Amino acid sequence: MNRTDDLVDAWLPLPDIAERSGLGISKVRRFVEERAIIGVRRTERAIFQVPALFLDEAHLPLKHLKGTLITLRDAGFDDEAAIAWLFTPDDSLPGRPIDLLRSGSKTEVRRRAQALAF
Repeated sequence: MNRTDDLVDAWLPLPDIAERSGLGISKVRRFVEERAIIGVRRTERAIFQVPALFLDEAHLPLKHLKGTLITLRDAGFDDEAAIAWLFTPDDSLPGRPIDLLRSGSKTEVRRRAQALAF
C-alpha cells in the first residue's frame, strides 16, 4: 500500500486517460515522460495510475501542474512524496495544494513548494 492511497480518492490508469481524453496512449505516456503528470504503481498488480485530480475537464494535464511538479522534484521529492504533499491538507493555505492548483492559484502553492527545499 502506498502512502498516497489514503489521500487520493480517484486514480486513473493511462489507458483510461487516453480513452477519456480521446488521445492515443503514446501521447498520454508522453505526458508522464515530460512530467506534465505523475503517478505511482498501485494495487497488487502494480498498475501505474495517476490521480484523477491531475486532469482537467477534458482529461488533459492541469495547466499549472507541470511547473509545480518540477519545483517539488527540485526540492528533492520523489513522485509518491510529491503526490502526498499535493493531497495533504495545509491549514496555512488553506486546504490542499491540489485544490488551489485546480482553482488556478499556482503562486502560493509553488512558493510553499520552493520553501521545502531550504
